[in-house]
Order: sequence, then structure tokens, then C-alpha cells
Amino acid sequence: MIYKYTLVMLTSYKRLFAVPGGWRFSLAAFILRLPISMLYLAIVLFVVAETESYSLAGAISMVSSVVLAVATPLWSRVADQFGQNRVLYITVPIHVAALGAFVFLVKSDAPTWSWFLAAIIFESFVIGSGQMVRRRWIHAIGDDRKLMDTAYSFEALVDEVIFTSGPVIATLVAAYFFPAASIFTAMGFIVIGSILFAIQKSTLPPAHPKELGDDHSLLIRDRFIQALFIPMMLCGSFFSATGLVLVGYLDEFGNRNYSGFFIAIWSLSSGIAAFVSGTIHWKLNEARRFINSTFALFALTIPIFLSVFFFEGNLWILALSLFLNGLAIAPLLTAGFALAERSVSPKRTTEVLAWAISALNLGGALPTAITGYIIDTFGPSVAFLIPVLCMTLSVLSFLPFIRLWRQKVTQIPVSVP
Repeated sequence: MIYKYTLVMLTSYKRLFAVPGGWRFSLAAFILRLPISMLYLAIVLFVVAETESYSLAGAISMVSSVVLAVATPLWSRVADQFGQNRVLYITVPIHVAALGAFVFLVKSDAPTWSWFLAAIIFESFVIGSGQMVRRRWIHAIGDDRKLMDTAYSFEALVDEVIFTSGPVIATLVAAYFFPAASIFTAMGFIVIGSILFAIQKSTLPPAHPKELGDDHSLLIRDRFIQALFIPMMLCGSFFSATGLVLVGYLDEFGNRNYSGFFIAIWSLSSGIAAFVSGTIHWKLNEARRFINSTFALFALTIPIFLSVFFFEGNLWILALSLFLNGLAIAPLLTAGFALAERSVSPKRTTEVLAWAISALNLGGALPTAITGYIIDTFGPSVAFLIPVLCMTLSVLSFLPFIRLWRQKVTQIPVSVP
């Protein structure tokens, strides 16, 4: 039985990688996306090492995430209209240069406002690689919706590999060399990945310039995109708050350098869920899967909170709680991205995927400053209340859009053969 199921799983991914050029652009995008998971932790470790302030590190992360959430959909609109490579040629040089300037300003004790300015600039020119690679899969696969489900799950698995390995790389490089080295390493991945991604022109999706009569208003004005955006945003709040609290909690017990490994455990379980999810012939549509996964993530957040309060200092129980929680993450993201993509015209796919990713990034910005303040003032154990609150609000956010969600969950799933 296990052998047959394993064979089915491998067959699904074998079909995916038979798509011409698929593994090549996905590998390039992996390198390009790796800094996504490195930079958040790298900047926190760097700023804390220089200032000993989690509040300041959280404030910089908050501002950066807000700018990222706004800039990414706008650049994705440009990518839809003028092509992905044009966006890369513009954004990569400025993004990398501003990252270098940020490190220089912090190390040279420049005014704190200049640190924020550099962060605003490098996030204003961020590379939207997550939505770009998914857009390439859509272009390369065509109308095979089951295979697209596998592609979405595979990229969710890649995301988890990235969020498993990225924090570990950032932590190890910062610990064994110097804190800023992890930022420089991320800059190297950005340059190499963007070059490898841009040279693969055979899989480049076509540009869709503006045409008379097309709707070019911001997609976020669409009511259902709002209904999807808000719970994803609050899930993003949960992810970032949990990551920051973990660093503070482990620091309290003298294990700050192991924070990347705990985040990796969290991401590893999500990656396992992503791999399995990509092989399932779903009988539930994307909307119902998204709702179910959100409730599952909420339920599996409670053990993390309980492990901290009833087993304080027991890192094994904390690791187990994180592993269980991670099992709900990839199914939630996979369903959310698929639901977003299938809610708009193919001409605006990159943009709507960017809004979904920006929801996570904007959500990541919201709790960081207050979480850093609570860590500094009351301790990291109390700060674990913030992730629980974020997931509670995410579940409650379905209520204002209950009619829209009822319509969506009753639709026939298009991915079932």
C-alpha cells in the first residue's frame, strides 16, 4: 500500500518535471528566492548585534515589510504588462546596492533614520520571484489544472526548503563569520539567481500591454481579493511574530544561535505537507481547502503557546509543537495561491499572486514592532500571546465575507480529473 502511494506521488512530480524548461527556471528561482528567508533573520541578528535592541530590529522589519507589501504588486503589474526580465533589470541592481548601503550605515553609526531610509529603498525594489516562477509554471503547463496543483504544491515545498535552509544559513554565517556576512551572502544569491532566471527566455511568459477596454484598476479593490487578502495577511502576522518571539525566547535561554534550526524544523514539516499535498486528487475546491487549513493552523498554534507556559525551557517540546504547527502551513498557502490565480484574468496572474504574497508580507510587518516591545519589556514568554492573537483574528476575518465564501466553497473543484 505504501509502495503504491509512493509510486503515485513520484509519478505526479515526474510529469511536472517533464515540462520543458521547468526544472531549470524553478532551480534559478530557488536561488533567487533563498534570500527571502535569510534577510528577515539576518537583519534582526545584525541589528540586535549592533544595538542590543529587539524593538529597533522589529521596527525596521515592520517598515520593510510594509514597503515590500506595497511595492511587490506594483512591480508585478509591470511584469504582466512589459515582461519579467524588464523588471529584473531594473530592480536587482538597486535592491542589491541599497542592501549594501544599509549595512554600511548601521556599521558606521549613521543616524537611525538613514537605516530606515535604506530599508525602504531596498524593499521598494524587491524581486517578486515567488509570483514570477509560479507565473512561468502557468505559462509552461497550460490548461492542465491537476498538473498546476502539483506545481503549486511543489513551489510550496520549495518555499519550505527555502525557509528551512535560509535561516540556518543566515544563522551559521552570522555566528561563524560576523553578523553582516549573512546579508552579504543573501546579496550574492540575489545576483546569481536573477541572472540564471533572466537568461531562460524560452519559458518567459508573454507580456500583456494595456489594451483599450481592459480593467486596470488595482486588484485589491475586488471584494473577493480582499476576502482572501485579509486572512492571509493575518497568517503572515502569525509567521513573523512567531519567528521573532522564537529568537527572543531562545536568546533568553542562551541559545540564540540555534534560532535558525527551530525555524527550520517549523518549515520542514510544512515542506512534508506540501510534498504530499501535490500528489492528492482533491475532492474539495481551493476555497474550502483554504478555510479548512486556516482553522487547522489556528488549532495547531495553541500547542506552541501551551509548551512555552507549561514546559518553559523544554526545547524538545517546543520543537515538536512547531513541527505539528507547520503541517498546516503549506496546504493553506497552496490553496490560497491557487484560489487567487483562478479568480482573475490570465493577463493579471502575476499581479494577483503578488497581492497574495504581499498579504503575507504586510501581515508580517504588523506585529513586529509591538512584539519586539513586549519581548524587551515583559519577556518572550508573554510575547507568544501575539501569534495566538494573530491566528484568532485570521479565523474571525472570514465572517465579514461569509456570503462570498459560501459561494466559493460550493463551486465544483476544477482540479479533479
